[in-house]
Amino acid sequence: MSTQPILEIKDLNAGVEGKQILKGINLTINAGEAHAIMGPNGSGKSTLAAVLAGRDGYDVTSGQVIYLGKDLLDMDPEERAREGLFLAFQYPVEIPGVNSTYFLKSALNEIRKHKGESELDAIEFLNLVKEKMKVLELKDDLLKRSVNEGFSGGEKKRNEIFQMAVLDPTLAILDETDSGLDIDALKTVSKGVNKLRRPDNAQLVITHYQRLLNYIVPDFVHVLADGRILRTGDKQLALDLEEKGYDWILKEEGAVA
Repeated sequence: MSTQPILEIKDLNAGVEGKQILKGINLTINAGEAHAIMGPNGSGKSTLAAVLAGRDGYDVTSGQVIYLGKDLLDMDPEERAREGLFLAFQYPVEIPGVNSTYFLKSALNEIRKHKGESELDAIEFLNLVKEKMKVLELKDDLLKRSVNEGFSGGEKKRNEIFQMAVLDPTLAILDETDSGLDIDALKTVSKGVNKLRRPDNAQLVITHYQRLLNYIVPDFVHVLADGRILRTGDKQLALDLEEKGYDWILKEEGAVA
């Protein structure tokens, strides 16, 4: 297996509408690793996810992001997705009138074409989907509904992890996936995420609270505040944050909340 990192972020500076939010982010994610980024509100967590996914409105002023040896910032969002980068949104969007099955089949076949693989026909795709639905304990009627339309918060999050299961990304970025979930939905979503983890892919979990990390246990925990990664540790760092809050790190590092 190649030792090349899946993602390398080098001195990344970025902002929105002229306001600098990320102030020199450095982060390396290798195959098989799960990383968690924690931080107070307004620290830059969701901005980092948006920049990695290529969302409009965010300006990168300096730095590099290398994904599987390629310049990620040079790719448009669609190309990033075809190359195996997946973003689960904090607030999943509804797409009225677009059938979930059609949406997923089109997305998966775009990725397969990009890799030089043959497209799946309807029967092959349905078999794949039914297999993945069992993993996330989803009901079959999901396939007949429009994407996220009329879904509860928990259903939307489960649906995103289901999409992740079908598309099988190399790097999955989960932006506050635990937001708005009750404990049962959190356990179900986390179990699905854990079953998708393999030695040849990686996950970046962005969260405000430690509770998600009870179920998706990270190899590394990074504290992001004032646009910078202030400290890196293991799961114990997340437990310390739960007990002490963010203030103790902010004070020690001289950062602004």
